[in-house]
Amino acid sequence: MRIDIITIFPGMFAALGESIVRRAEDAGLAQIHITDLREHSTNKHRNVDDYPYGGGPGMVMQSEPFFRAVDALRKEDTRRGRVILLGPRGKPFNQRKAQGLASLDRVFLLCGHYEGIDERVRDYLADEEISLGDFVLTGGEIPAMAVADAVIRLLPGVLPRESVEQESFSDELLEFPQYTRPAEFRGMSVPDILLSGDHEKIRRWRREQSLLQTLISRPDLLKNADLTKEERHMLRSEAQRLGFSPEL
Repeated sequence: MRIDIITIFPGMFAALGESIVRRAEDAGLAQIHITDLREHSTNKHRNVDDYPYGGGPGMVMQSEPFFRAVDALRKEDTRRGRVILLGPRGKPFNQRKAQGLASLDRVFLLCGHYEGIDERVRDYLADEEISLGDFVLTGGEIPAMAVADAVIRLLPGVLPRESVEQESFSDELLEFPQYTRPAEFRGMSVPDILLSGDHEKIRRWRREQSLLQTLISRPDLLKNADLTKEERHMLRSEAQRLGFSPEL
């Protein structure tokens, strides 16, 4: 998979050269290409922004450099890819979206800045817009890093299949509690069942804990989770005890 990130701050992406993302690149499972948008400016000063038509505060990023950058990158590698704008109007990014993007062979991530981007980028270049949430950042660089990291770790061969299948959000549930050595630390003990060696009991305990963690922290996820009748009954009883009524 190839991920092209188009930004005016290419130095911010040094962190993507570490950890699991670095291993995926070294193994030939992913390619990350960082493009400086200023290289595609038609201005001798390499400006990529200008004052907004109609007046108003701040500067607006021009459409032409983004179009020129994508055109040039598609000549370099003919796969058209999916063009994604990181911005506040986008649909919230989640694990399901990450899984969908991980099935593609190429993705472009466009990083906005300043007061915004010329609307023609959104209307005629981007295939979709993605948001990390209902808050404002100074630019699209941090969201682009988050999207790239979330997608790359899902590519086949990057992580053991079991690790991906059992983590939070993989089945609309949060992950169960995890422990490691020592078994007791400052009077705090690991649950006995995890030391029992009974794999079926451990599996059931982990499923129950996953359900309870989701009920307490993210009950909104449960409406899309695949639950048995017994699990729904258990969750309703626990929710009643806690004093709230989630949608199950």
